[in-house]
Amino acid sequence: MLRPVRVAIVGAGPAGIYAADALLKSPAAVAPGVSIDLFERMPAPFGLIRYGVAPDHPRIKGIVTALHQVLDKPQVRLFGNVDYPGDISLDDLRTFYDAVIFSTGATADRALDIAGSDLDGSYGAADFVSWYDGHPDVPRTWPLTAEKVAVLGVGNVALDVARILAKTADELLPTEIPPNVHEGLKANKALEVHVFGRRGPAQAKFSPMELRELDHSPNIEVIVDPEDIDYDDGSIATRRGNKQADMVAKTLENWAIRDVGDRPHKLFLHFFESPAEILGEDGQVVGLRTERTALDGTGNVKGTGTFKDWDVSAVYRAVGYLSDELPKLPWDVASGTVPDQGGRVIEETGEHLRSTYVTGWIRRGPVGLIGHTKGDANETVASLLDDLANGRLHTPGSPAPEDVEAFLGERNVRFTTWEGWHRLDAAERALGEPQGRERVKIVERAEMLDASGA
Repeated sequence: MLRPVRVAIVGAGPAGIYAADALLKSPAAVAPGVSIDLFERMPAPFGLIRYGVAPDHPRIKGIVTALHQVLDKPQVRLFGNVDYPGDISLDDLRTFYDAVIFSTGATADRALDIAGSDLDGSYGAADFVSWYDGHPDVPRTWPLTAEKVAVLGVGNVALDVARILAKTADELLPTEIPPNVHEGLKANKALEVHVFGRRGPAQAKFSPMELRELDHSPNIEVIVDPEDIDYDDGSIATRRGNKQADMVAKTLENWAIRDVGDRPHKLFLHFFESPAEILGEDGQVVGLRTERTALDGTGNVKGTGTFKDWDVSAVYRAVGYLSDELPKLPWDVASGTVPDQGGRVIEETGEHLRSTYVTGWIRRGPVGLIGHTKGDANETVASLLDDLANGRLHTPGSPAPEDVEAFLGERNVRFTTWEGWHRLDAAERALGEPQGRERVKIVERAEMLDASGA
């Protein structure tokens, strides 16, 4: 091969950019060279970091600095505001590239199979996150009329949702939240937020730092019932074998034994309460029913048959994300992932779908922290390079880089570029400067495209 290997990456979030980085660091980048195009359906890159990380977590958003260094490389191009498969299909991508890596994330809420989930006032956490993160494709307003709110789940998304609901709007104003989100949060009436987990403290999926951050707000009183601090042999083994789980348990223990303070907003962390039903009247949430659970010796729990009704008028379901099915690729409905072996997409026949790969959440499901996708990317790229070395990649008919731009132009796709991101970035920073804020996020897609010079 006399030309560089042409690789398309669908999805310009951390998983996709880590895959690009792995390619750039591979021997193939030296000879024959690599040429990488990232396709992103949003006008801006960075995926989960821009539209999934809470605005009061600038430390995590600092990952963007490292991702910038990858996208700055001359071998990499960004095509934003390009939808797969609406604007470019798998067959189209095969025309231009030797290989395609899918690194799309997860944007939908996993279903919670209990009665009342469809009531007015029962919300998916993913939808709420998209709203407060200024996603252009969701409504600009959010109903925040409930004084008492339940959050179902004990992962970091549940913590984010609970924290945003419990903080004041002015606490969040120094962040990048757009004006419509600040206005919405000013109207928030929540005074009590209750987070429910069906298992115990040792099984909570919080990361220690995220958990401790709950207690940093001058407006949030974090409350843990001492009766919820319980461990069996399985829980003790978990703590011994998992430093993070042990740190989380210690933090919860410290909160359980302290006196309750007088901060105005109360955030309760409940364990051993399994959501059984969301209660409603006239189609509206009026409460939550949980069943008390007990440890069974292995770290799992069983129901006790004792139920309790909680006085809440909104419920946020934070029980996991689900990826969107990708047309033209095999799909595992149960896990919401593309079947693979080492990152190679595997068809029902067991054969590798030639020159087609997956990495990140679309490959292994929405679990783990952002940095965990690096290992995924390295494994997937290793498989791709092995196929390259052994002549298993297909040969595209139009591998010239300019052919892709011509194709999108013929389709009248208004795409953004890496240079366009720098313009959008500058525009958002300019909006924040008069207020002493790092940036104010632009929400409307058309405004993002205009600011990017699409």
